[in-house]
Amino acid sequence: MVDVMEIQVERQPAQERLEELGVGNWPIWTKAISQFRWTYDSPETCYFLAGDVIVTPDGGEAVRVGTGDLVTFPAGMSCTWDIRSGVKKHYKFS
Repeated sequence: MVDVMEIQVERQPAQERLEELGVGNWPIWTKAISQFRWTYDSPETCYFLAGDVIVTPDGGEAVRVGTGDLVTFPAGMSCTWDIRSGVKKHYKFS
């Protein structure tokens, strides 16, 4: 049996939370409308400044994330990203 990995989504976190994490100092990644496969070697936390994305983990349920969401992807998760509108996000691997 495959252990399905969870994508954690914090919708519209408070500014204090973002400052506490230091989000404003994280690098920024952008990507146009596209679809691609991805595997996380280490956990990634990101904060979406713009975009609309459906991320579907292998063997799991699709999760829709986008502007204003703070999202954590677990290490070892393989998934498909379906970017519906261009993404701009702060990100941090740890």
